[in-house]
Amino acid sequence: MTYFIFACIALLCWSGSDLFSKMGTSQKDSNSQWRVMTAVGLIMGLHAVITIIASIWLPAIPVDPSTGELAPEWWRPLIYTDFKAIDFVRYLPVAFIYILAMLIGYRGLRYIELSVSSPICNSSGSLALVICVLCGWAILDGWTIAAVVLITAGIIMLGIVEYRESDEAKLARQDKSQFRYTKSIWAILIPVIYLILDALGTVGDQAISEFELFGMSEYASNTAFEFTSLCYAIFSIIWIKFVKKDRLFIKPEAGDKTLMYRYLGGACETIGQIFYMSVMFSDFDAGMPMISAYCVVSVIWSRIFLKEKLSWKHYIAIGLTIAGIILLGIFSSI
Repeated sequence: MTYFIFACIALLCWSGSDLFSKMGTSQKDSNSQWRVMTAVGLIMGLHAVITIIASIWLPAIPVDPSTGELAPEWWRPLIYTDFKAIDFVRYLPVAFIYILAMLIGYRGLRYIELSVSSPICNSSGSLALVICVLCGWAILDGWTIAAVVLITAGIIMLGIVEYRESDEAKLARQDKSQFRYTKSIWAILIPVIYLILDALGTVGDQAISEFELFGMSEYASNTAFEFTSLCYAIFSIIWIKFVKKDRLFIKPEAGDKTLMYRYLGGACETIGQIFYMSVMFSDFDAGMPMISAYCVVSVIWSRIFLKEKLSWKHYIAIGLTIAGIILLGIFSSI
């Protein structure tokens, strides 16, 4: 029951991160993605520091004598790490790619509905699986092939629907939406770039595991990831302040809550990652498929809070993509 609750928390937090990051994005602000990255990186960095301090006072995680594997109590993954300074350098290439994908994804929020971008971005596992199969690190069975086909068909269909939809039809269905979009190549291209980069990050993780590189645990990898995110936040601050010559904190207009939404998005992203790690270390087999379906909840939040309304063609394409993602979460070996 504990890990079911943890999986639900991860699902809700990651979908909440999608929503709040979108609400913290301004279409008028060309530095919006840097501001979102600042919020996410600062909060992740704070959690990394907390886990290091907490781990000093925690005894070493016990090992299951029957398997030789880590057997942590349920609460340990929330506040434990065995991170060493050298792990930051070792994991930097993979973490750099992951967080670059996030930054590009935040930029894409200015061009396209969250209902469309979230399923595309969350499909990176299909490309990662194909690459791992080509490298001989994974095997495709009938279900995973079906999942990859569904995801690919859904993404291609979304691209075609977006391309063929007229500006008049697009604006008409956006009548009550908080955001307005016109036809742009970036609308589909940016989520696809995110998909590719995130898949490469997953392949990097798989390579580390496959070749048993560095002897680095997932705890250490996650802390290294959080510190890399903090570095991105520091770079974002420097970029906004000294390169773009813009104010780091723009005085909000009356009722403007974008700053609050950015930090809520960062908090949700970090909390989701914490509980995802805990579920990953558990024997709760349904946990990963549950979490992989968080984009379904993102689409629901988009409809409720952002008033996004898509055409029936969009929803068919999104349905195909989400079905593939869930199948992949159930049957994929990576």
